[in-house]
Amino acid sequence: MSTPRTQKFTAQDVAPNRRRGGDIRVLLSPKTVKSTSGFMGVLTLEPGEYVSEHRHPYSEEFLYVVRGSMLLTVEDEPVRLGAGDSVMVAIDDRHRLENDGAEPAFVVFHLSPLAPRPELGHVDTEPLPAPDQVVPEVG
Repeated sequence: MSTPRTQKFTAQDVAPNRRRGGDIRVLLSPKTVKSTSGFMGVLTLEPGEYVSEHRHPYSEEFLYVVRGSMLLTVEDEPVRLGAGDSVMVAIDDRHRLENDGAEPAFVVFHLSPLAPRPELGHVDTEPLPAPDQVVPEVG
């Protein structure tokens, strides 16, 4: 039996990754759907949680806040985001997300283009909240 041309994933289909903070789930990627231009996922941040500062040497990151609010810091510049807000983080800009509100925040993200190799796509610039957790396979 062959794999269907169109594959559907839900957040529950993917194990959460908490290595860099929050609950990050990469849904559509070279690994899951054989994408060639980028990858997409969702992030849930409970109040007080954060995604540690990092940068993407090859990719722009697009963020859309579905619900909740948070503080995005890009190159030391704070940007307040709420439900319905979207933003693009430029290639190689250091950025960090923090839920400093009272409600959970839910964000959809997309990164594009892909790095030449998955291990080159992400550079951590601050200590990780859960450094012992396995690095998620995207590519």
